[in-house]
Amino acid sequence: MTMLRLTLHTFIFILYTIKTATGLGEIIYAINAGGPAHTDIYGIHYEKDSLQGRVGTASDYGKQLVMIGRVNPKDEILYQTERYHHSTFGYDIPANKDGDYVLVLKFSEVYFNAPNMKVFDVVLNGDHTIVADLDIFDKVGRGVAHDEYIPYSIKNGKLYYNEEESDIRGGKIKVEFIKGYRDNPKINALYVMRGTIDEVPKLPPLVWPENETEEPKEEIEEKSSKPRRASGPKQPDPYSMDESSVLIPVFITIGAFVPLLFCLCKL
Repeated sequence: MTMLRLTLHTFIFILYTIKTATGLGEIIYAINAGGPAHTDIYGIHYEKDSLQGRVGTASDYGKQLVMIGRVNPKDEILYQTERYHHSTFGYDIPANKDGDYVLVLKFSEVYFNAPNMKVFDVVLNGDHTIVADLDIFDKVGRGVAHDEYIPYSIKNGKLYYNEEESDIRGGKIKVEFIKGYRDNPKINALYVMRGTIDEVPKLPPLVWPENETEEPKEEIEEKSSKPRRASGPKQPDPYSMDESSVLIPVFITIGAFVPLLFCLCKL
């Protein structure tokens, strides 16, 4: 059953790849965070993590998972390895040529089994929050690929994102993963492409696993508000009985005692 599921998953991914991969712009930067160099199915070559031994912690904990959802098995390594840090950290990206660019951030939650456990922001060039309150598990669940596509442009020494600008210094911009209150920020892989977002290969649509049909909350509340039906025949309430019916046995007793008393008096 597991083998059939893996084969079907791979087949669906290949079909989606053929349908959506229309072209690819110039890749100017690509890193497999926390992992080795890798060339993916699109020909994008990811360098070995440049922060190795310098900042944060490299982890390949994701290799324990049977599979990573939404991604070709050949490229699972990009989502199985990661770099995290107990403080804010980031990568320097070349920014010395004008044009349109897309930053692609690759994530996969391989550790936590619930939402609201790891939440953080991503900031570009110190001024632009490009991803806010990212909760990977809440978006896609555990062991499933999730990509963020961030288009921006460079012109005359300035970076433009969502019609906001910031200065570029030293021919580089930094993408930073911001430490928040819920665990540590992380990144699995990233790359920057010179071109438009239409040229970026996308992950296939997310398909949630089928769950048992749950009863709507409104119906459950309705049912719980209805009185429960007791089992067995209904018993009369002794406190609701007519008082006259209670006195009948008393009258019968008195009626039988009077003739007896009359006969005793004649003796």
